[in-house]
Amino acid sequence: MPPPAPANPVPFAIERDAPIDTWFRIGGRADRLVRIRTEADLLRALETDQNVRILGDGANLLVDDDGVAELVAATKAFSNVAVDEAAATISAAAGADLPRLINTAVRAGLAGLEGLAGIPASIGGAIMMNAGGRFGEIKDAVAAVHVVDRAGRRRTLTRGEIDFSYRHSGLEGLIILGAEFQLQKAEREPLRANQVEVMRYKKESQPLAADSAGCVFKNPTLLRDLDGIAAAGARVSAGMLIDRAGCKGLTIGGASISERHGNFFVTTPGATARDVITLMEEASRRVSDAFGVTLEPEVVVWRRER
Repeated sequence: MPPPAPANPVPFAIERDAPIDTWFRIGGRADRLVRIRTEADLLRALETDQNVRILGDGANLLVDDDGVAELVAATKAFSNVAVDEAAATISAAAGADLPRLINTAVRAGLAGLEGLAGIPASIGGAIMMNAGGRFGEIKDAVAAVHVVDRAGRRRTLTRGEIDFSYRHSGLEGLIILGAEFQLQKAEREPLRANQVEVMRYKKESQPLAADSAGCVFKNPTLLRDLDGIAAAGARVSAGMLIDRAGCKGLTIGGASISERHGNFFVTTPGATARDVITLMEEASRRVSDAFGVTLEPEVVVWRRER
C-alpha cells in the first residue's frame, strides 16, 4: 500500500477562484480547489465532487482560459515516499515528484528509473500517461498501482493488470493513490552517470528552461509509407513532422513552436491558453495537409465544458 501519511495533516479546506499551476504558467482558474495532503483528503475530495479533477505537477496540462467548474484536487503535498533498499522497492504516493523519486532511487543504488531523468511529472500523472521517452517508460519499473474509482472503491492493480502501451495506461476514469516500484540493486556511480547522460541529451535537444509542457503531441504511427520518412507501421517523431511541415518558429499571440524542438510549444508573458490551443490546431492542420498524418495531443487540455 502507499506509504503512511504524515502526522498532524492540515485540515481540508476549499479555496475559491484559485490559480491552477501548470508548466505553461498560463490558463484559467479553478472555481474550487483543495490541496491534498493525505489519502483521506483525496477520498473526501471525491465525496465532495465525484467529477473532481486531479492536479499533479501540472507539467502535461493546459487549462483553457475560462477555467474549470469541477473541484480541483492539487496533490503536490500528497507526496510521501518509502524506500526498502533490501527489497529494492520504492512506494510513492500519487503526488510525489518523479525527478525527486529518481534522485532517491539513484542515491539508494536502485536502478530502473534513471532513464526517466528530465521528465517533469507527479507519480500519478506519469503512470496515467505511461511517461517515458528514448530511454524507457515508467511501466518498466511499476510493480503495482493503488487506485480508487469514482464510487470510492479501492483496488490494487499489478503491472500485468494495467493496459500499458505508448503514452497510455488504460487507467482513465480511476484516481491513482500511489504505486509500488520494483527496481534492481546497482552501483551508485554508474547509475548517477547514466542519469547525467540522459539529462545532457535532453538539455542539448529540448528547450528545458522555457515555459512549456514538454512534447505537445504523441509520436504517430504511420498508416502508409511516407517517402523519405518511414514505412507504414513505423512510429515517427511528431517534432520532425512539425518541422518538415514548416512550423518551427511559428507564433500565435504569445505562444510559439520552439526552434530547438518542433514538438515543444513555449509561452511568453501575456500568452493565453487560447494562443497555445490555436497553435496546436494550426500545427496539426499543416502536418495533416503535408503528410496525411493526424497528430494526437499528448498535452491534456482542461475546459469548462468537458
